[in-house]
Amino acid sequence: MKNKKILIILSGSGLLILILLIVIYRNVFGINILPGRNQQVLYIPTGSSYEQVMDTLESKLIIKNKNVFRWLANKKHYPQLIKPGRYVVDKGLSYNSLINRLRSARQSPVKITFSNVRTLNQIAGKIGKQIEADSTQIIGFFSDESNYDHDGFKKENIISLFIPNTYAFYWNTSARELYLRMLKEYSLFWNDQRLSKAKEKGLDPKEVTILASIIDDEVTKPAEKPRIAGVYLNRLKRGIPLQACPTIKFALNDFTITRVLKKYLEVDSPYNTYKHYGFPPGPIGCATIEGIDAVLNAEQHDFIFFAAKADFSGYHNFSRTLSEHNHYAMLYQKELDKRKIFK
Repeated sequence: MKNKKILIILSGSGLLILILLIVIYRNVFGINILPGRNQQVLYIPTGSSYEQVMDTLESKLIIKNKNVFRWLANKKHYPQLIKPGRYVVDKGLSYNSLINRLRSARQSPVKITFSNVRTLNQIAGKIGKQIEADSTQIIGFFSDESNYDHDGFKKENIISLFIPNTYAFYWNTSARELYLRMLKEYSLFWNDQRLSKAKEKGLDPKEVTILASIIDDEVTKPAEKPRIAGVYLNRLKRGIPLQACPTIKFALNDFTITRVLKKYLEVDSPYNTYKHYGFPPGPIGCATIEGIDAVLNAEQHDFIFFAAKADFSGYHNFSRTLSEHNHYAMLYQKELDKRKIFK
């Protein structure tokens, strides 16, 4: 009889232990965290304290039992393992899953696309809105030439580092990390094939990028880019100034100009390619891949002039002689007058 009572007690204890284990399992591994809506994005800034992180989690997520969640976080040493970043919660999670994700920094990257930008300030503004380093920090880094001159860049040409494309970044990327990432992408872009093509034309990657930035602004029809690249390369070979109107706009810091007047050509600037031979100090914008490849695959011809067609189609007339060029230029100037475009 006594043994029977012991068995009953042991059975009851076993059942209680089983129930307790089930409760613990459900609390730790069950779906006890919900985003509250379709998705919540959690930002944990660099240097956040444990309490700051907890405040963020508890304000953004539906946590069924905050005490259990905090207990497990402490058991898993999360207070000592806080990792900054951007974490997306788009479905129900267990306490264990979320804590493991946070403490191992399994964050969701952000995709950043930049194109059609003229200045480093614009790039910094675009990127700074999507990563932890803001535009001021990014500009501050690139304003100090000592941060990158050992890699062969100067303030005037550092914009050539940024190849327009879509890139995935971790949100907690610093300004220096941004630079190192773009330097890696730059090195990948300038592969052996592109470097070889540049060398064949007597150019280095920075010179190619400068010329591409001018062509990008000069040309609206992509098919013409290799031909116009050929014109500029012919000018360089013959020692003729580039005389590129986009560089005048850059020198004047006015890209609203639609008609480059003679008085504009007197601007005192190293970017005035009507006064100065060769390349300006740096790109006049963030050169596109299309523009760079147009230079690398420039047409071989003997044109040294081009002028916009008077029909405003966006295409150009190409000339070998100055007299022929002046004829086309005059037709275009007359059409500008007719349309009352004086600036």
